[in-house]
Amino acid sequence: MNSWFLRSGWSKGELARQVNRRARQLGAHHISTDTSRVRRWLDGEQPREPIPKILSELFSERFGCVVGVEDIGLRVAHQSPSVSGVDLPWAAPQTVELLSEFSRSDLMLARRGFLGTSLALSAGPALIEPMQRWLVPGPGREAADRSAERDRVRRTRLSRPELELLESTTVMFRQWDAQCGGGLRRKAVVGQLHEVTDLLQEPQPEDTSKRLFKVAAELAELAGWMSYDVGLHPTAQKYFVLALHAAKEAGDRPLGSYILSSMSRQMIHLGRPDDALELIHLGQYGSRESATARTQAMLYAMEARAYANMGQPAKVKRAVGMAEDCFADCGTRDGDPDWIRFFSEAELNAENAHSFRDLAYVAGRSPTYAQLARPKMERAVELFSQDSEHQRSYALNLIGMATVHLMQREPEASTAPAKQALRIARQVRSERVNNRLRKTVDTAARDFGDVCAVQELTDELAVHLPESAEAAHAV
Repeated sequence: MNSWFLRSGWSKGELARQVNRRARQLGAHHISTDTSRVRRWLDGEQPREPIPKILSELFSERFGCVVGVEDIGLRVAHQSPSVSGVDLPWAAPQTVELLSEFSRSDLMLARRGFLGTSLALSAGPALIEPMQRWLVPGPGREAADRSAERDRVRRTRLSRPELELLESTTVMFRQWDAQCGGGLRRKAVVGQLHEVTDLLQEPQPEDTSKRLFKVAAELAELAGWMSYDVGLHPTAQKYFVLALHAAKEAGDRPLGSYILSSMSRQMIHLGRPDDALELIHLGQYGSRESATARTQAMLYAMEARAYANMGQPAKVKRAVGMAEDCFADCGTRDGDPDWIRFFSEAELNAENAHSFRDLAYVAGRSPTYAQLARPKMERAVELFSQDSEHQRSYALNLIGMATVHLMQREPEASTAPAKQALRIARQVRSERVNNRLRKTVDTAARDFGDVCAVQELTDELAVHLPESAEAAHAV
């Protein structure tokens, strides 16, 4: 652990504060670390759960790559096969059982302060190879005929209006996430998912079962997305994997491609663009004959993000162009499902702007790529300012606009969108928004600390978005 700690540049006190803040986010309010405790860890003491997982996540975010518990010289707690890893059986009964067990554990362990302590992030072949089995055909025609025969003698307690209500509730949860961030309704989504798995454990006709699996897939994806939004990365990955299993059982390949795109976003965030690209290509291949133009546009935009983080400008420009061409083909009669409704003109411009912005970062803050990002980011901000539902996206793109201004050495101009993002950050519960805002303001202060507008922004951030509960109490 010593080498990772030294490379991080953190002091012992700063690491202690980071651990305490992350523990509170996990609900582990009993954790209270100080500098002497950190010193004992560095001397070889094994910290108790959930601290090894917290340290793994903190170092992963610091270095932009997956840093496992073993990598920092700590021991991994015993993991039950049903809640650890991503290489799971691709069969309906096991999928239902795992969804039920994991959602129940999430609800129970969150109350006790140990959320996510039995999980570790998977990456590389350990992640990609199991996901490739998503495309392996399911039961053959004979098994389907037997299932149809059983359906004729089954009776379900679930009525059509009840099933439609479950589907509409999922839409409502998705709207709440867009408006309020992942921190506010995550437990409600997990609870609803657990209820759906209870229904899937009862005898259901095949068409009802497929619709329930689709609801379960959407809820699990949303639970994963909300977990990712508040910084619970191993938990998020587990939900995404289970969501993909449920989508396979629902026979919904476009939904599966959407889930893979969410997984790819997380991998980009964790500094694994090669894994992100593999996941996106898997989604594109699997849904090539069934995805609508809007879904294809989203997948190309995510492909561009992966290429940008790999520093491949020609492929970025090609994927951006394909995303724009597919989006131009979108029509009102395409029958887009609700889960892709978020991918509007604003989101298209936002993703493509971030691709060029990320490419500029990889290329040493290249002014050429920053200039390509600017008009798309400006258009995204303009459109999101007129959208009352997607407030988190508005905040993230305001922050993106601020980073472009900083790349173009316009510190005063960067402060206006950053301040607007700060106002939104105080209303939504999104650790992603908070972290990006803090990093952007830190960059502004480091590069342009003598500029009055930057100094004012730094002071405002310290007051309204402090790093910890202790800091908030102090002001």
